[in-house]
Amino acid sequence: MPFDHNHHYHPTLLKLLPPGPGRALDVGCGDGRFARRLAAAGMTVEGIDVSEEMLRRATAAGSPGPGTVAYRRADVTAEPLEPEAYAFISCLASLHHVPFETVTKFRTALAPGGTLAVLGCARPSRPADFAREIVAVPANVVARLVTAAADRLNGGPDPLPRAPVRMDFPFLDDVRREAVDLLPGSTVRRLVFWRYLLVWQKPADHPAVG
Repeated sequence: MPFDHNHHYHPTLLKLLPPGPGRALDVGCGDGRFARRLAAAGMTVEGIDVSEEMLRRATAAGSPGPGTVAYRRADVTAEPLEPEAYAFISCLASLHHVPFETVTKFRTALAPGGTLAVLGCARPSRPADFAREIVAVPANVVARLVTAAADRLNGGPDPLPRAPVRMDFPFLDDVRREAVDLLPGSTVRRLVFWRYLLVWQKPADHPAVG
């Protein structure tokens, strides 16, 4: 598929960045495209992923500056994260690869006032969710045609491998329920192209542990 649903939402996620430079963590960074966009916005970025191939591609692409990007291979469920270290943590189409309660690690790793942004994949649960699915089909066809035309003008689609995909998605109502329990005050919004957006801002007076 030439049209990438995750890349489509990069501008939406970038609008959630805190003002000024800061430290960011991109979980499941893949080939580093979003990590590089964070660096272009001035962030000092750490990208972690379990795929050696994706990290090789990410490293080879370098960093656009003015911020920097450093990558490491790690399983986020086992990787220690420095408490209150990050102004921004992103997780693009990767949270369903790990238990949802992994967000508690992100919660602890965020600095007070920091933002967690999850662009996730989930199965519809409510009539409104199914309505979004229906709307997405024709919109996706149009987007694919436009992207395919652009690829032809630019020498063809990217021949390099894509990140591994797991299709075992949770139900969106389960995501909503667990977000209420583990990230009080968070919002979960269904997006058009088979994604949801979970946003949580850590209160400035949030306890340092937990």
